[in-house]
Amino acid sequence: MKRSEINHLIQESINFFHQMNFKLPPWGYWTPGEWKGKYNSCSEIVDNMLGWDLTDFGSGDFHQRGLILFTLRNGNFKKDKKPYAEKAMIVEENQETPMHFHWSKMEDIINRGGGNLVLELFASDEKEGLSDTEFDIQIDGVKHHLKPNSRMILKPGESICLEQGIYHRFYGEPGKGKVFVGEVSAVNDDTSDNRFLDPVGRFPKIEEDEEPLHLLVSDYKNFI
Repeated sequence: MKRSEINHLIQESINFFHQMNFKLPPWGYWTPGEWKGKYNSCSEIVDNMLGWDLTDFGSGDFHQRGLILFTLRNGNFKKDKKPYAEKAMIVEENQETPMHFHWSKMEDIINRGGGNLVLELFASDEKEGLSDTEFDIQIDGVKHHLKPNSRMILKPGESICLEQGIYHRFYGEPGKGKVFVGEVSAVNDDTSDNRFLDPVGRFPKIEEDEEPLHLLVSDYKNFI
């Protein structure tokens, strides 16, 4: 992806968050220059990968298969006592986050506003494939018994609890607009806790056609 495209996507995301009356912490708006020399005071942010994150999952087409998010808080089992994490995400219409589950993390996915979020769900089998068995999930504390490949639609205000081993794929419902999605979970470790059904890429290769306006978590090592 080009840096100019990433800059544009982050600015669009800030504008959308403002429309949703959602504010980031002050450092979420810092420029690269404002990060300089701040590692000692901001090591939790850097080490726990808080902040702007963007991926096209190796697709080369962010709007078809991709996700932009901001990690607000996250623990690190090697460095601190915090056992929880929180993310703010923006999902476009028909923009896919591919089928995956987590070995360790249990999470609530929340539609905080905007359009509708569509989730396609499977249990996993003993070989970590898609299971043909039925399973239970909870939506806002109400139990639902589902068949394999069930399709659930979360409207604004609704949330789903996903336990470990539950495969999920999600995207914005066509014709309903962008979705402001929240995630509240156990500690998030993207380096070792994502089991995608098909192999995907994580961080996009960036063509530096202009200077970054705001840093991605993958930029910290080069700028701070």
